Amino acid sequence: MKQRTHSGAKKRLRLLSGGKVKRKQTRMRHLNSHMSSKVKRQLGEVVYVDDANMYQTRRLLVF
Repeated sequence: MKQRTHSGAKKRLRLLSGGKVKRKQTRMRHLNSHMSSKVKRQLGEVVYVDDANMYQTRRLLVF
């Protein structure tokens, strides 16, 4: 069977040249009116996948 990249991970994650994986944070889709501006600003930032989850992430992003 042919090996394929996980299409959901392909849309949500970006593999960087240094080996890190870039991702967006959760909890910013709806029900944001009760959140402070500081929290919304922090959640809008791009973060990197933790080292503990890198094995699973690299398996999803084969190519």
